[in-house]
Amino acid sequence: MSVNRQDRRGAWRAALACMVTLAVAMGLGRFAFTPMLPIMLGEGKLELAGGGLLASLNYLGYFLGAVSCAAIGIKASSMVRGGLAATAALLIGMGLLHSFAGWGILRAAAGVMSAWVFVFASGWGLRRLAETNSPTLAGVIYTGPGIGIAMTGLLGGALGRWGSEVGWIGLGLLAVVLIGVIWRVFDDGEAAQGGGAKAPVPASSLTASGADRSDAIWLVALYGLAGFGYIITATFLPVIARQALPGSSWPDFFWPLFGAAIIPGALIGARAPTHWDNRLLLAAAYALQALGVVLSVAWPTIGGFALGSLLLGMPFTAITLFAMREARRLRGNAAAGLIGYATASYGVGQIIGPLFAAPLAQRTGSFQQPLLVAAAALALGAVLFAVVWSKSRRAMAL
Repeated sequence: MSVNRQDRRGAWRAALACMVTLAVAMGLGRFAFTPMLPIMLGEGKLELAGGGLLASLNYLGYFLGAVSCAAIGIKASSMVRGGLAATAALLIGMGLLHSFAGWGILRAAAGVMSAWVFVFASGWGLRRLAETNSPTLAGVIYTGPGIGIAMTGLLGGALGRWGSEVGWIGLGLLAVVLIGVIWRVFDDGEAAQGGGAKAPVPASSLTASGADRSDAIWLVALYGLAGFGYIITATFLPVIARQALPGSSWPDFFWPLFGAAIIPGALIGARAPTHWDNRLLLAAAYALQALGVVLSVAWPTIGGFALGSLLLGMPFTAITLFAMREARRLRGNAAAGLIGYATASYGVGQIIGPLFAAPLAQRTGSFQQPLLVAAAALALGAVLFAVVWSKSRRAMAL
């Protein structure tokens, strides 16, 4: 076998392992709560406001995990393996514990694990692809969250027919099986040694002069709108659909449809030409998500929810890819600090979303108002990205 074929095989092995890793950490560990929430509500174990709080605790954990990555010096492979094992245990724990406080701790911890695994597996995988000269396989890695979300939607609802305990434990056991399949790929002998995500955060990330500084501030602020804008639907979609379509079996399929739409979106986004302006790509992606959110309010039918799920899901990973690409355009190899600020802003948006939406929906009996606010946030982000791009073009022409 030639060296090139060996490299290609190794690249695919790494990409597929990271894909499964993100499916477990993000799709199961982070987003399994979405299809399980209506089941727990139906069992009377939670009220809507409590569900919103548990969701925000998970997103708070993700925020804390993301901002702590730069201070961790453990090998990437060890972080990925440890995070995956903890994710499976935390999923099973949701079925074994029966207290709100216990669930809150488990969901927060699951958020931390998903952030750690996402960051360290991404770093491990992208470096492995660079070593094997296969950077285009990055899109394969980032289909993982969509695959995991689709699995949680299809299997969570099916398992949940025997109760939420069975649903949580079943998803945890599925995670164990998937982890076993890819465990040996994350061998210390493969890819890079040393601390996976450890990187200094330059103090100057947001203090550059002129247009770049302004663009960096806009990126951080507007990326937070994306976190807020999608998370209300991503947290409560099955609940929203069941309210609009009582007695229908379709609401259980909109969440896996959202996950399935992420897959082509990730592959397409990874192949977007580098000379295309990231701000215009972000504006287009925000606009698509805004339209997807609005459809669930303006057209609360099977067709409206299906199309809305597709429009919300397709740009989901692409938004992250375009934002990271814009950070690198502004800061080059010193982009770690700017990426950290942007990720923190996105995390804050995710935390605020359920805390804002659930009490309002419980008080009014409808998610209409929270969804319209979320769509407005995404639309505002799209407009402002286009404005920032336009001002930049005019400044360059002078």
